[in-house]
Amino acid sequence: MAVFTQNDLDRMAARGTDRAVVEEQLENFRTGFPYLKIDRAAVAGDGIVKLAPERAQELAGLYGRAVAGLTVEKFVPASGAASRMFKELYEYVSDGKSSATVERVLEGLEKFAFYEDLRALGIDMGDSKAVISAIVNDNPGLGLGGKPKGLIKFHRYAEGGRTPMEEHLVEVALYGGSPARIHFTVSPEHMEDFKRKVAERIGAFEAKYGVEYAISYSVQEPGTDTVAVNPDNTPFRSGGSADGEILFRPGGHGALIENLNRIDADLIFIKTVDNVVPDHLKEDTVLYKKALGEVALELQQQVFLYLKKIDSAGFAAEGDFRAEVRRFVEEELCYRFPEGVEPTLEDLRRVLDRPIRVCGMVRNEGEPGGGPFWAETSLGMPGALSLQIAESSQIDPEHRAALMGGGTHFNPVDLVCAVRDFRGRKFDLARFVDKRTGFISEKSKDGRALRAQELPGLWNGAMADWTTVFVEVPISTFAPVKTVADLLRPQHQ
Repeated sequence: MAVFTQNDLDRMAARGTDRAVVEEQLENFRTGFPYLKIDRAAVAGDGIVKLAPERAQELAGLYGRAVAGLTVEKFVPASGAASRMFKELYEYVSDGKSSATVERVLEGLEKFAFYEDLRALGIDMGDSKAVISAIVNDNPGLGLGGKPKGLIKFHRYAEGGRTPMEEHLVEVALYGGSPARIHFTVSPEHMEDFKRKVAERIGAFEAKYGVEYAISYSVQEPGTDTVAVNPDNTPFRSGGSADGEILFRPGGHGALIENLNRIDADLIFIKTVDNVVPDHLKEDTVLYKKALGEVALELQQQVFLYLKKIDSAGFAAEGDFRAEVRRFVEEELCYRFPEGVEPTLEDLRRVLDRPIRVCGMVRNEGEPGGGPFWAETSLGMPGALSLQIAESSQIDPEHRAALMGGGTHFNPVDLVCAVRDFRGRKFDLARFVDKRTGFISEKSKDGRALRAQELPGLWNGAMADWTTVFVEVPISTFAPVKTVADLLRPQHQ
């Protein structure tokens, strides 16, 4: 057990960090996290539902009536900095190192939504280094490398460039009802910039789409930061001295399960801030948002019917009823009991009584990242399988290539979450986190090696014990921006 000074304890209290949680994190460093016990990749027909186009249209048509009277909210993790978008541009400015990305940016300069702003700076547009420097740096320059992704102009319109934050405001107006509720998680240093930009644009969007907005914000709480350690797993302290302050680092996007847990809504749509398309390509996005929402509500309605019957006074479970519920749990909720095991009614009840997430999955066309798998679940009985989203780091290296090679789909594009139980109470989402699914990485600070710990990812281990359903959605709904050159792809033009 670590020895903490009174200063350590006072600092933890000021941050809202629980000592017991820090002790647990230190133990994780000592013991490590286990790999997921993965059975196979989820594919179309075996874990991924493939909707016929007419069925998607039908579900989308039913969505409007289904959400009448419900509170719908969109949750957008928007605290990510854009610095990684411009990594290669920074390298070009600092040491003249060119790359395919730099060349693409220079060749396609006039296609960027921020091009007019760049020209207005009055720099020599024929000087490649001056141009690239003006994109990423300020004084003089646009300083895009220091902005959050959500506030960088992505798309061009007749009235000017539009940022991802604005595109999300438009999206939610098209399926969120009125008021159109949206929640952004934002870094503290960018909060005022976000609020200022929203104030500038909200009136025009309310007039254009005939809605009122209800916009809220939160930051990733310092109490969710994780302790860093030296290579020998002792707390990493500033200056390397015994009386230096312990270093805490952001715990990754999995910390946002706390922010999500505070959203009081019936149905929550989740989408990363950079995965947006311009208006002329939004039709598929909105169609499948509605379809996924309807799938979630229909599953939830059937779950509620079963749970109310199971909990009704004097109900005597017959074999036929248990068989019916088991079929629903295994075929519709994608939870598979071990072969040869006959679940009790209480086993079935435990599986039914969980938050539901319906995830839109796209075919993987070479993008890096994890994917959907059938894996042993931490909920219920040993050997049961459920659908999970796993990163490559969570898979045993011995089997990683084979398991990922059998996959056909990428991480989720969209999530729709039904977060109330059958009594109308909101689930405590912290109860459904699999804490064994964090991971450890090697970092450094001030020239000293350290080990860092990330919490279970938001749609990985943080939702591991949710009911999970995967639905294939078209590639047209998937337009992430990892590097600035991605803005030159057709889906952003």
